[in-house]
Amino acid sequence: MIELKNVKKYYGMKSVGLYDENLVINDGEIVGILGKNGSGKTTMLKAIMGLCELQAGEILVDGKPVSEQYDKMSFITEEGSFFPNMTPYEYGLFLADFIPGFNMERYKTLLKFFEIEAHEKIKTFSAGQKSKLEISAGFSKGAKYILMDEPFMGKDMFTRRDFLKLMVSSLKSGETILIATHLIDEIENVLDRAVILLYGRIKADFYIDDIREKGKTLAEVMAEVVEYEENRYKKLF
Repeated sequence: MIELKNVKKYYGMKSVGLYDENLVINDGEIVGILGKNGSGKTTMLKAIMGLCELQAGEILVDGKPVSEQYDKMSFITEEGSFFPNMTPYEYGLFLADFIPGFNMERYKTLLKFFEIEAHEKIKTFSAGQKSKLEISAGFSKGAKYILMDEPFMGKDMFTRRDFLKLMVSSLKSGETILIATHLIDEIENVLDRAVILLYGRIKADFYIDDIREKGKTLAEVMAEVVEYEENRYKKLF
């Protein structure tokens, strides 16, 4: 499991990324990390990956610091972790040498699925192609924990649907997925659980089946939690 214990992360003196938060993510869950821009979604994922220094608290992965568990982790981000001057094929060879559990055949299959040219320089790719490459690599690392920060950036609606089907169908037992995204309508049907952040605080944490029993959608619950005013624009006229 992933455990956040009294985690605090500040940027400068005033900007709060996470404020004294506690959270437990159980093995095998698909969890949506949701919230408005600046709510702390990316900060939470980077903190779990050990990519930012905390002011207080600790994060444990299977009872150990993430620095001891990198072989279990995969981080898929819109920023990309690839090398622009490499080709996807060369990048795959690099990952195969660097990551013991990397599955080169799976990687090639995903590149083919997403119609990514394996022997062209990555720097020539569009934003959408780079995003597909990042996903192909991320899902080929043999990781137990897969963290995704806006994985649908630059993708059309059909590619997003294909990716979600591919993601769910390719999971083995025990993998845990955290997805930070704004596209909540599209991912609601694949999530087990949702964590909603607001100004660095966890404002809601619930299982999707529980809100369905109450006859609510994820979008409706999120609107309530962040106090969204649907008719706010009318005040301007």
